[in-house]
Amino acid sequence: MEPALVARARLFVDSRAAALKESGDVIPFGDSHIVAELGEPTAVRASHAEITIFKSLGLAVEDVVAAHLALTRAKQSGRGREI
Repeated sequence: MEPALVARARLFVDSRAAALKESGDVIPFGDSHIVAELGEPTAVRASHAEITIFKSLGLAVEDVVAAHLALTRAKQSGRGREI
C-alpha cells in the first residue's frame, strides 16, 4: 500500500506482533499507528470520509474459522460428500 494512504488511515490488524515484524506496510509507522487488532473493542469511524484499513497477515485461526464456515454451509445446503 502507498505509505501516504496508510498514514491517513485508521489501521487495524489481525496480529499487532506479526504486523510489526512482517508487514512492510505497517513497520515504518510503528505500534502507535495501529488502532486495534482483531477482537479488541474499537471506536466507530468519526466520519464517512475517514479511511479504515484492515491489514491481514493470515493467522492460522482465520483459516480454521473460514474452513469451519465453508463446511457448515456445505452441510446445510446438502453439498459435498463425506469421505
